[in-house]
Amino acid sequence: MNNKNIKELSIQVNLNGLSFCILNRTTNSVEFLNSITFGNKLTPFDVLNRLKTELSANSKFFDTFTAVNVIHQNELSTLVPRDLYDENQKANYLKFNAKILKTDYITEDDISINESVNIYIPYVNINNYIFDTFGEFTYKHSSTILIDSILQRTTTGSNSEVFVHVDETMLEILVVNEGQLQLFNVFEYYSKEDFIYYILFVFEQLELDVETIAIQLSGKIEKDDELFKLVYTYIRHVNISDVNSSFNFSESVSQNDLHKHLLILNSF
Repeated sequence: MNNKNIKELSIQVNLNGLSFCILNRTTNSVEFLNSITFGNKLTPFDVLNRLKTELSANSKFFDTFTAVNVIHQNELSTLVPRDLYDENQKANYLKFNAKILKTDYITEDDISINESVNIYIPYVNINNYIFDTFGEFTYKHSSTILIDSILQRTTTGSNSEVFVHVDETMLEILVVNEGQLQLFNVFEYYSKEDFIYYILFVFEQLELDVETIAIQLSGKIEKDDELFKLVYTYIRHVNISDVNSSFNFSESVSQNDLHKHLLILNSF
């Protein structure tokens, strides 16, 4: 194989949008990074049609990829400590956190950094299409990538920190204390009041001080938007997360927007 063609493709899928990233392993550079927001929540069937349209409309996806990764982002997941995990009980673990059907396919990711198992429901129609289009590929749940990437960068001596990853209608909240995952939860929100309520609820339940505990925001949020200002109204130390990436980026990729792509950049 020509060394110039050692490329990997990552595709992030949720019912509100799609994200794509192409990494050139030869040059260690991100050649393509793009997100598409649908404007409203679609069905998995409609998302698949949008994915087909995007992949067929852009010649960048016609390359040969040495690896293809798919990220399933939804609220249909739950964490179980590895020592307590029983493969035959996946549906029973998940039903406490999500509404599931008997026909749902349930799978799991291993999160070795904190010895846990992430049980979730992937979009099977997306997986089938990716296999038919690209052949063998790997897939993970978005929270697996989020938890792993955040724990990788925290230290055992650090104080509590709160991390919030923001999507169109969903926020994923992690609390890390001395390098250990203290809490992870996913909330769907439909208003700015919902958004701040869930964050302050976590602070209250864990008795975190809004004057001293820092909160890091990533995903679809900016310093000048309404949600950021609302968080800053109630919490003293609010920052946009840095994405500590070792990749080089093409001129078409804005360095100021990397926090929006935290999940997909950590999928490789």
